[in-house]
Amino acid sequence: MNYTLHQLHIFLKVVQTQSVTKAAEELHLTQPAVSIQLKNLQDQFDIPLTEVVSRRLCITDFGREIAEIAEKIIDQVETINFKTMAYKGQLTGKLKISVVSTGKYVMPYFLSDFMKEHSGIELQMDVTNKSKVISSLEKNEVDFALVSILPSNLNIEKLDLLQNKLYLVSNTKTKFKNTKNSNEVLQNMPLIFREKGSGTRQTMERFIDRNAIVIDKKMELTSNEAVKQAVIAGLGCSIMPLIGIKNELHNQELQIIPFKGLPIKTTWSLIWLKGKKHSPVSASLLEYMKLEKTSIIKDKFSWYEGS
Repeated sequence: MNYTLHQLHIFLKVVQTQSVTKAAEELHLTQPAVSIQLKNLQDQFDIPLTEVVSRRLCITDFGREIAEIAEKIIDQVETINFKTMAYKGQLTGKLKISVVSTGKYVMPYFLSDFMKEHSGIELQMDVTNKSKVISSLEKNEVDFALVSILPSNLNIEKLDLLQNKLYLVSNTKTKFKNTKNSNEVLQNMPLIFREKGSGTRQTMERFIDRNAIVIDKKMELTSNEAVKQAVIAGLGCSIMPLIGIKNELHNQELQIIPFKGLPIKTTWSLIWLKGKKHSPVSASLLEYMKLEKTSIIKDKFSWYEGS
């Protein structure tokens, strides 16, 4: 047997994703590179690890057993690396954060200097919609979550970070004869929504219901980036977080449409389960953010806070 840690790591990712293509994307490798390493690992065994059934990659029972062992081996190697760094006086371990989609414009700026200061920390940040973020927090799969709407069914603690502001936007080629009558803006143009489970969608729907706004046409897309590109292309307008459209406004690809009752304002909050026993890594991040959040906001979000 002459398999490597690299091969085991790739195989484990293939098992987790059930796809060579998805494994390559998550590992930031090319698909041929993953296929070659998968073949090299398979060559070490007389029993197949995978098989293709109806053009779909399937993991054999033997392959799943090898994957379980591979995961334990990789965890042990990571433990060795963490302990080595710990003996050198470095803060080490994993930091797991789940972030709502538009939070990707916020969270990295609060993490950047902390991660540079503690190179022994392994960051795992999942960017997804609100329902999945809350699910991972509820299952205690992550240390923290970043949301703009607090969950009503969980006992949590929080650290407020930054105001979230949502405006009605369209592309700059669209001209409006009368923006003083807000409802007329939406009569001839579809309103583009995020998918169900999205915090932005939830905020939009609350605003529409509260103001009895009639929506004649609407579309639904499954990511903030997809909504943004659709609006730029002229497919419709949408209520979007200002934090995610800075460049498009600057490049005059998007425009803010004056609309009664807007902007909608919520708060980006870092949340965690009440009573959670923080690891040294997560406790250090929390302390860092409490001390540094004001200076981070001033340094990174001055354009936004003054808008």
